[in-house]
Amino acid sequence: MSLMSTMPDGSYDAVITDPPYATGGTSSAARAQDPRVKYQSSTALKYYPTFANDCRDQRTHLMWSVRWMEQALRLTRPGGWLMVFSDWRQLPITSDALQIAGWTWRGIIPWDKTECCRPQLGTYRNQAEYVLTATRGGIDKSVRLCPPGVVREPIRARDKLHLTGKPVPVMEHLMTILPAGSRILDPFAGSGTTLVAARNKGHTAVGIELSSDYHRIATDRLGLVLPA
Repeated sequence: MSLMSTMPDGSYDAVITDPPYATGGTSSAARAQDPRVKYQSSTALKYYPTFANDCRDQRTHLMWSVRWMEQALRLTRPGGWLMVFSDWRQLPITSDALQIAGWTWRGIIPWDKTECCRPQLGTYRNQAEYVLTATRGGIDKSVRLCPPGVVREPIRARDKLHLTGKPVPVMEHLMTILPAGSRILDPFAGSGTTLVAARNKGHTAVGIELSSDYHRIATDRLGLVLPA
């Protein structure tokens, strides 16, 4: 938020991001565990760095979400978009937060992770996450498009560079509603998936990432050079 506060008003067409969910357990003790414990099987062969801000309680998570979403609103032009990922546990809080922050809530895009996701015996397969969409004011109806409101895409291990990374095609699908040459902000850039998708779609993107490990992964992925 300190970096976002230095950016000029209305400088982006969209904020597309996947913030920490602060979830992953049925008790406060489970939610307070390291993300590598909460979100990764003990049998996983691939190592992913951990990340911060994923251990907040419900009330604090709501207040924190409102704060960064208010900054995101200021940075987005009138008619611009917010697209933010959530799981089922934080869906109510996330929808409350974006409305408290001043966004106009437009709906939910379910991401069907397909049957490839890990099953949970005795209950339904937890194979969906959600993208809440909102605009700053009215919808830009000059964009003559109506993309599908559900996206079905598996997680492929070879393309996953973050502990909770999203597939590039999912991010590209979200961007189909944007005007050509849009400018996108991702304040939780992680391994740079949003930035990769934006480049593939001909948009410009700016990412902010607190983790030095993921900052390095994202810059390598994008073919950028870290300053000395």
